[in-house]
Amino acid sequence: MQQRHLGTTDLTIAPLVFGGNVLGWTADEKTSFAVLDAFIDQGFNAIDTADVYSAWAPGHTGGESETLLGKWFKTRPGLRDKVALFTKVGMDMGGDNKGLKPQWIEQAVEDSLRRLNTDRIDLYFSHQYDPHATHEETLGAYAKLLAAGKIRAIGASNFDAPQLAASLTAAREHTLPSYQVLQPEYNLYDRNQFEGALRELCIKENIGVVTYYSLASGFLSGKYRSKDDLGKSVRGGKIEHYLDARGLALLKTLDGVAEHHSAQLSEVALAWLIAREGVTAPIASATSVVQVESFGRAARLTLSADELAALTAA
Repeated sequence: MQQRHLGTTDLTIAPLVFGGNVLGWTADEKTSFAVLDAFIDQGFNAIDTADVYSAWAPGHTGGESETLLGKWFKTRPGLRDKVALFTKVGMDMGGDNKGLKPQWIEQAVEDSLRRLNTDRIDLYFSHQYDPHATHEETLGAYAKLLAAGKIRAIGASNFDAPQLAASLTAAREHTLPSYQVLQPEYNLYDRNQFEGALRELCIKENIGVVTYYSLASGFLSGKYRSKDDLGKSVRGGKIEHYLDARGLALLKTLDGVAEHHSAQLSEVALAWLIAREGVTAPIASATSVVQVESFGRAARLTLSADELAALTAA
């Protein structure tokens, strides 16, 4: 499996990251352990989660994904040192437990470390921009955690170009650590949030990029082609807006490329992201070993320049 440097961090990762949002939610403990084991067996080494996963599910309060990962590490001695572990802070965890003020970051990181059953987080993300916390406050809190060895690198998720640029300026002016990785929404259909100024900034500053919603909530798998298909999974409700002329044309192009390679549509969609300038690795979730095996094929799939151009145009 090829390895890529993640921005200016000292982390080297395979070109696909496991999305831990499903852990303890649509994948129970037994299934989660099986897919995580398969992911490592495929040669991958980076896992992304967040403190808030999966607070949206009935009866959940957040921390379920991190807790399950902590159990997995505990039952597999020595594996933690082989995994680049990402988690996040900033989303609403109830009460005043949200945002990017130093007091909450200092508590949240301890909570995450405990749930994850580890002594350090390899990449700690600000989950979303917080208008109530200055960049200096947030980056100052991260500076202390970096110095203490509790985190190894920092990233920003859901920041736009002006927000990320302002954070870089604040880091330079106040001699603080800067965000080294961005986590934006980006896939073959949803391109406006990343392409343009934000992508250009990341390339200029050598900021690593790991994309979420890399398969557009499953739309790019090809299994949703009409409104009748929306009931196929719990994520079906997020798919309907993709079923427009542009989305269906994109599926048609994916069909052609996939057929040429005897590949699945999702494998082609992920291969496009992996080949995209400015992208280090897409994040993708799985609830079965079969899906993880597909990730392995996607990471090894080489698309021609003409195929990449056709997909980009579509």
